Amino acid sequence: MCGITGIVQLNGQNASLELLQKLTKCISHRGPDDEGFKQLGVAALGHRRLSIIDLSGGAQPLCNEDETVWIAFNGEIYNFPELRDELESKGHRFRTHSDTEAIVHAYEEWGELCPQKLRGMFAFAIYDLKTQALFLARDRLGKKPLLYAQTNNSFVFASEFQSLLAHPDISREINFAALDLYLSNLCVPAPYSIYQNIHKLPPAHTLTLQNGEIKLRRYWSLDEHFSPSRKLIISEAEAIEELQRRLEECVRVRLMSEVPLGAFLSGGIDSSAVVAMMARLSNRPVKTFSIGFEESDYSETPHARRLAERYGCDHHEIIVRADAQAILPTLVRHYGEPYADSSAVPSFYVAQETRKHVTVALNGDGGDETFAGYERYRALQVTESFPAPARVLGAIAGKMLPGGLNFRSRAVRAKKMLQAMALPAPRRYLHWQSAFNEEQKAALYNPSFAVMVQGYEEQAQRANRWAPEFVAHNPVETYLAQALERGYNIVDACQYSDINAYLPDDLLVKVDITTMANSLEARSPLLDHTLMEWAATLPQNLKLNGSTGKYILRRAIADMVPPENMERPKMGFGVPVGKWLRGEMKPLFCDTVLSERALNRGYFRPDTLRALAQEHFDERAEHGPRLWTLLMLELWHQEFVGD
Repeated sequence: MCGITGIVQLNGQNASLELLQKLTKCISHRGPDDEGFKQLGVAALGHRRLSIIDLSGGAQPLCNEDETVWIAFNGEIYNFPELRDELESKGHRFRTHSDTEAIVHAYEEWGELCPQKLRGMFAFAIYDLKTQALFLARDRLGKKPLLYAQTNNSFVFASEFQSLLAHPDISREINFAALDLYLSNLCVPAPYSIYQNIHKLPPAHTLTLQNGEIKLRRYWSLDEHFSPSRKLIISEAEAIEELQRRLEECVRVRLMSEVPLGAFLSGGIDSSAVVAMMARLSNRPVKTFSIGFEESDYSETPHARRLAERYGCDHHEIIVRADAQAILPTLVRHYGEPYADSSAVPSFYVAQETRKHVTVALNGDGGDETFAGYERYRALQVTESFPAPARVLGAIAGKMLPGGLNFRSRAVRAKKMLQAMALPAPRRYLHWQSAFNEEQKAALYNPSFAVMVQGYEEQAQRANRWAPEFVAHNPVETYLAQALERGYNIVDACQYSDINAYLPDDLLVKVDITTMANSLEARSPLLDHTLMEWAATLPQNLKLNGSTGKYILRRAIADMVPPENMERPKMGFGVPVGKWLRGEMKPLFCDTVLSERALNRGYFRPDTLRALAQEHFDERAEHGPRLWTLLMLELWHQEFVGD
């Protein structure tokens, strides 16, 4: 796992090696073991290395035999031994044992189609001296990040914002359409960024820069696998047997490492399945790491401990306290744009502790998206079965219910569900996931700021002129609507939306940034694209069966995981931000979000903002997630933009 940077001069001048070194130094945390640079005339590639495979021979940038194709690569290619054999049979000669070199020769053999041959997580840049072309690629699910920007004289790319923003010609001008998306989604979805001139290469896309022209191309999608015409005719017993085989294989290939390896363990179904399979495949105790809170309602440590004891794991527990605010500046700096998923706090702490013992950690990410585990899938399925008049009455009833104080309570979740009953399914799904829904944003925005956001579609399309296929509407809503138009059942449509939006824009960003900030590599067996392709073709009843989510995964691991872990209610990775913001973090919120400095920015109505905060402080309502979203926005603003 590594960090990459690069510059291509568009004015014919040689790329500055000194500037490249400056950009690369900004991401030294992604690769503390080594650094490398290559000046190639108008182009230059930079690399920071976290050594995992071929410790002595995998230095980058790396080239082909005649030194005409150069690569800077971040990630792991799990099928590189098989790929190497295939390429050697075609006459390619290898000088190292690294997976990086397999990509170089794959590019020589298959050109821009080479990402289709790769199984793993990756973001890489190839510069081809013969064609004078830069080729960028990002993995199918978006596990590894890749950002780019174009100035008047150069094209610049990097793994993180910190690096790009160190370039003197890259503007920090805010994209207000992206800010509006952030307040709904807790993050800024690709291909947008909070900066007008910085873009995210979307998952499963390549970018080619040649003769000053940029071309984006999508090389993979789950569309055809979710298609009703592709649904498998398979018995439950057959599906269980096949899933067990696939799960074991997905874990096995991710145990490849020349450095110490362990696993994150929450005690939930997904991480328990991964750790149980690791224990089966390993000849030594698996090192496991879990995190908890002083607030017992949020702590999963007893469940993790139970699973660890069953398999004799070398288990470590970390307890997070309310002084977590101490790491907020660190998180803000590493994310580089507003990011409000509060589970980044425990994720950072568990990664920090894990890195003291291992360099690679497997996790259970992707189980909910791959096997339909979220409660909201069932909620949308149920509400869609109601006739329209009943949904309208439900929405009216929802507005009349009291808000409650515990946002995790059934009463509060029911209120939120009912409030959106009258909305079309795609908008209803977005409403349930949003920090601020459209009505709340309209009440919060200053009139002048609302005018700036009104140019939503035009502004977003202009900012992403190289990706016109990405509409300017909220992607959560857009992808679900597209899926329903294609005839997907409602559960598959929810999965499709989450795999294309929530997963890559929120969850995988969280994992990459928090682990790489601590120089730790994270691997996700349940996000293996071959497993996801197969799971997409399963009948709905094998994923969401009645009210039971992840049905087939539960059945497949029933003998491997303690019954108490299987039967307990889903907790997620929640953080007690509501309590924190009424207590230890209240002064921080007031000194930042409610400061004159922040209010004078003109984004929000001061009276509305103060009233929202006071309702929360006085325990008249639970606004913790919304206030956290505003706090992270202001902390980012102060760090990266100023007044």
